[in-house]
Amino acid sequence: MMRTIEIVLVIMIISGAFLIAAFFAVLPQPRQVSPLNLRRLALTTLQTLDVDNDLSETAFKPSNDTSWGQLQIALSACLPPNIVYNLTVYEVLSGNELYLPIMSVSNAESLGIGSDVANYLVASSNVTFRVVPERIGERGNGGTLYILNCSDANGWWITGYTAQSLAEDLYNLLSPYFQATVMVQNTTQLGQILNGSSLQNETLQSAVVINTFGEAVPIPTSYATTYYRNNYAEYCNQLGKKVNQYNWTWVSIVGYPLFYVSNTGYFTSSDDQNGYGIFGMRCVAQAGLNAFLSGINGVTSYSDSTWITLGGGGNPQFALVQLSSTARYFSNYYGIYPSPYQTATRAVPSWIQSTYNLNATAYVFDPVNSGGKTWIAGATFVHRNATGYICGRFTPIGLTRTPDIRITALAILSYYEPRLFRSEYTAAGTSRLVVLQLGQTGGA
Repeated sequence: MMRTIEIVLVIMIISGAFLIAAFFAVLPQPRQVSPLNLRRLALTTLQTLDVDNDLSETAFKPSNDTSWGQLQIALSACLPPNIVYNLTVYEVLSGNELYLPIMSVSNAESLGIGSDVANYLVASSNVTFRVVPERIGERGNGGTLYILNCSDANGWWITGYTAQSLAEDLYNLLSPYFQATVMVQNTTQLGQILNGSSLQNETLQSAVVINTFGEAVPIPTSYATTYYRNNYAEYCNQLGKKVNQYNWTWVSIVGYPLFYVSNTGYFTSSDDQNGYGIFGMRCVAQAGLNAFLSGINGVTSYSDSTWITLGGGGNPQFALVQLSSTARYFSNYYGIYPSPYQTATRAVPSWIQSTYNLNATAYVFDPVNSGGKTWIAGATFVHRNATGYICGRFTPIGLTRTPDIRITALAILSYYEPRLFRSEYTAAGTSRLVVLQLGQTGGA
């Protein structure tokens, strides 16, 4: 019986304490428990008002323009009825961080002590902000971009494209970065620059040459008939020597470089095809690349049996590569965004550096290890002579079949690093700062 009385007393004491505490407790208002984020609401409202550039245009109108009344109507419509506001437009002064108020609209004399604010910078509609790229060659030699666009040659491993369409896209993408961009329209013009003569009074020395024909390379008729009729690997060796002589950067956009030579005007027999129905070409096989690298190295001796890429002989057949940290940086800098992961079956092994006196720089993809070797699917290999001077560069993009010209552009820009000059955003009279301050009124 006593135990029951004790339990009842305990319950009464606890209940009484709870009632007394509830009576004297001061509960927070609902707006304090779950407050409205006024800063976020203010920024969202400014973005909504400027979705069709209406806010930007009104900010530069005279104070007596009817657009200000329309802006205030739109502003009231965007906000809940218990929100008070003050919108002020400031002129951005040149040369410092001072702001001059020029116009203000409000629906209340005071916003109270619980207000918050958001800022929004708008630009005048008659001002164009642009980026001007530095031209390659302005700080040194070179400055010419040659793009092989030969109408009398066929490409291979450029699935889904023609060499001519790739050449046009590369022209549009890269020509702003060079002092001169020249489309090599046929193999005769190719022979002309190989022989040291310019096509449009451009600078031939230290130029960049992009071969858009994939695994094939155009060959001038004079070279095919007179010089290398019985051994087209000798033509590839001669190309390497020209790269060395003129200090060119030779770029192969996809596949195994120089595996075929092509000239549709000269290779016209039924046997002049690559075995897959692409006529107007002859196969050079692996001797082409080895002869080319030997030419860059200044020698004529080469092996026609050394297969130096993935996908051939007993070498691994597949490699997944990803953009290097350097390439990702320049991807953001130049606004060129290829897929960060690619399939490479025509990467070159790292040992070509010691064999042909090359040094890999400006890696587009991180090297991969496979089959006990290190493979490089995209980098610029620099050749230096005995005195240390650069005498030619080679950029092989060893990806699989479908070419991505963004990779080619990224490889070139990552090596030469032309600067981008952006126009000044806060120039006098071109920018205004819009400040929207919000407060909350009404009951809980």
